[in-house]
Amino acid sequence: MSTETDVLVLGGAGVDTIVHVPELPLPYADSYMIRPGINSRAGQSGDFVALGLTALGLRTHHLDMLGDDPEGDLVRALHRDHGIPLTAVPGPAGTKRAVNLVGPDGRRLSLYDDTRSREADRFPEETVRALAAAARHAHVVITHPCAHALPLLRESGLTVSTDLHNWDGANPYHEPFALAADVVFLSTTALVDHERTMRDIAARGRARVVVATAGADGAHLLSAGTLTHIPAVTPPAPVVDSNGAGDAFASGFLLGWLNGEDPVRCARYGAVAGAYACTVPATRADAIGRTELLARAAELAGALV
Repeated sequence: MSTETDVLVLGGAGVDTIVHVPELPLPYADSYMIRPGINSRAGQSGDFVALGLTALGLRTHHLDMLGDDPEGDLVRALHRDHGIPLTAVPGPAGTKRAVNLVGPDGRRLSLYDDTRSREADRFPEETVRALAAAARHAHVVITHPCAHALPLLRESGLTVSTDLHNWDGANPYHEPFALAADVVFLSTTALVDHERTMRDIAARGRARVVVATAGADGAHLLSAGTLTHIPAVTPPAPVVDSNGAGDAFASGFLLGWLNGEDPVRCARYGAVAGAYACTVPATRADAIGRTELLARAAELAGALV
């Protein structure tokens, strides 16, 4: 079957307002003077995955709901400027937005505007089917319209990946995503026992690979029943913002996975991409390119021999 798209990204389009704070958690005060300032830019989970995949040379198409509002204009401009095809379904509640508090060490606290999401949000079935028919793989963000698109993606025969982000291993909202995907990413942040959660996902769902990212502690890869620790990669420049690092990890991993690489190598690609993302300031939308990623991954592999 010929395809026009390597990865169809569903959901996760929106705008973040970045506020740099002197420390996290932020102590109460009547006011703070903020430098380097407050910046609003397009770039939530789906945007970052689409940007990362495109920078790595994968043909990417992004589908999500956008409002007829200034935030939607920022998202459209991001995709246009980076040559990423975008199918925007009208979103009655408006374009998703969030405020990210970023500390001096690059850690962040995200505040999502829940009024921009409705349980009734849906993608038109014919749109999902048409885009899926032209794709090799789908990466699904954990939003309401994406949950209802999962059966259509499975019917189309696509492999599916998803990122559960800071799932605690118990919240039932995440389970349809966790159990329907072939590749599952999540963070260890809220997990009491990451290995138990990872093995539970693999045992009850379709996942062939489960990856739990752990920030500066690297990542944990579960593949073919074996749990492997993937060391963190030293960023190529000072860490300024960790926002988007997990999305970059997923993009790097998928580059290898779609090319049939060994899962450990795929995870190293992800670690390299995630480390690079931490060096990108909030004022820029940037992602590591394929040549740089492969060169850096080769250096790391050589150092391990």
